[in-house]
Amino acid sequence: MAAPSKAENLSLVVHGPGDLRLENYPIPEPGPNEVLVRMHSVGICGSDVHYWQHGRIGDFVVRKPMVLGHEAAGTVVKVGSSVTHLKPGDRVAIEPGAPRESDEFCKVGRYNLSPTIFFCATPPDDGNLCRFYKHNANFCYKLPDSVTFEEGALIEPLSVGIHACRRGGVSLGNKVLVCGAGPVGLVTLIVAKAMGASAVVVTDLSASRLSKAKEVGADFVLQISQESPQEIARKVEELLGCKPEATIECTGAESAIQAGIYVSVGCGWGTPSAGLPSVLGDIGTLTGSSG
Repeated sequence: MAAPSKAENLSLVVHGPGDLRLENYPIPEPGPNEVLVRMHSVGICGSDVHYWQHGRIGDFVVRKPMVLGHEAAGTVVKVGSSVTHLKPGDRVAIEPGAPRESDEFCKVGRYNLSPTIFFCATPPDDGNLCRFYKHNANFCYKLPDSVTFEEGALIEPLSVGIHACRRGGVSLGNKVLVCGAGPVGLVTLIVAKAMGASAVVVTDLSASRLSKAKEVGADFVLQISQESPQEIARKVEELLGCKPEATIECTGAESAIQAGIYVSVGCGWGTPSAGLPSVLGDIGTLTGSSG
């Protein structure tokens, strides 16, 4: 399988808030430690939507045209001169964050924290929602025949759920609250059950999302309407019969974060405790994005 000779590399490019275009980019040439991948499946993350709608996420601002996409899988079509573990025809999942240098974070195995890391579709780095994309070969992982391209593209969001459950200490017999039944909430639910959680409650505003959560393994679902964070916390504790050992927040919504704090700390259901800020560092509540 070879890349076409013409520069036919249709790419989804954001130019600024609300300005999204399909453009034909040149097909890149892989460097010595890179591979060229014919993209097959690319997920749409909440961050992609933010860059399209708002042109930024916090301090990450789209200042020049940027190709979107970072949840991806495809087929290797060309390898660099130093690449030995992959060959044309290999199906791979792409880890979107690759370090640019061997700094102190890399040396201790935490390369993801490197301030100079390359990350697909984070300004100013282009992503992989395109036909052909080159990437560091060490961050492309061969897929078994039993794993589809679509499943390969889901590995990146799945890793978010794995990291959250590890940070939350989820283990055999635990009872867990997952706030949010979006894509990240669902993969977190799946991982929590795989790690041995005996009961998982999932909360969300959407009945259809909660139905999917139930389908993939939630023991209890709680649809939120006008309840206060304290009321939500009380209902979760009633469903579980106790406080959860881990609360994993996957919405970013203020009320959901507050509910997670109340059910995890339990400073009283009526009004916030004056001592609440002093315990925030100990509750292990994690915040993510539900996509």
